[in-house]
Amino acid sequence: MLRLEALYDKARYFTAKTDGLEHHVALISLFEILEVASRADLKSDLLQELERQKQVLEALRSNPAISENALNEVLQNIDRTSSSLLAISGKVGQHMRENEWLMSIKQRTCIPGGVCEFDLPSYHYWQHLPAEQRKQDLTDWLQPFLPIYDGLSIVLRLLRDSGKSSHYVAQQGVFQQMLTGSKLAQMLRITLLHELPCIPEISANKYALNIRFTSLGGIQRPRICELDVNFELTFCNL
Repeated sequence: MLRLEALYDKARYFTAKTDGLEHHVALISLFEILEVASRADLKSDLLQELERQKQVLEALRSNPAISENALNEVLQNIDRTSSSLLAISGKVGQHMRENEWLMSIKQRTCIPGGVCEFDLPSYHYWQHLPAEQRKQDLTDWLQPFLPIYDGLSIVLRLLRDSGKSSHYVAQQGVFQQMLTGSKLAQMLRITLLHELPCIPEISANKYALNIRFTSLGGIQRPRICELDVNFELTFCNL
């Protein structure tokens, strides 16, 4: 879901641009979405998770600490998205697979420099059509994928908002925490100041969580950031 989220964000960002090369990046992102979203179990997994979250949220109606309006809005989004997912007939992305022209471009993108104008003159022609026409084409190709995006967005938002953040310090860039049953998580979120020249690298198993903050050090290989790093850690679990 995180990979798809990143691909959707990139596709939508470059679709909104106007240059032909930017629209090329948007189309490549659509091809990548096609590969990931066509997993046979993705649609059913999303539907099952949305239904599970709906039942969990419905049980909160009698909770005085919960905003009724906010709860209804989330539940309506879940119902609307579930209906859109159920309305998808056949395999996700079938509209692109049935487009021979798009599939000819997709095949050539596997080759470095394989979409040059002398290889695919029709694609070169498309890249020089008016920007609005290209944007409309990309929007039309992206539209059938949006129910998947809406579904994973709901799940990821609920997951990210499910945890409580705690403050920690990584002594000389290294942090370790033993895990107990209460610390089981589907996602870890780390927040630190933008000014810190550190990159968190995470490794974990059912016994321990290890975080090592590294610094790029110019063009050299990453090395331990030998600072006491203040950060926030959130264990997220649906």
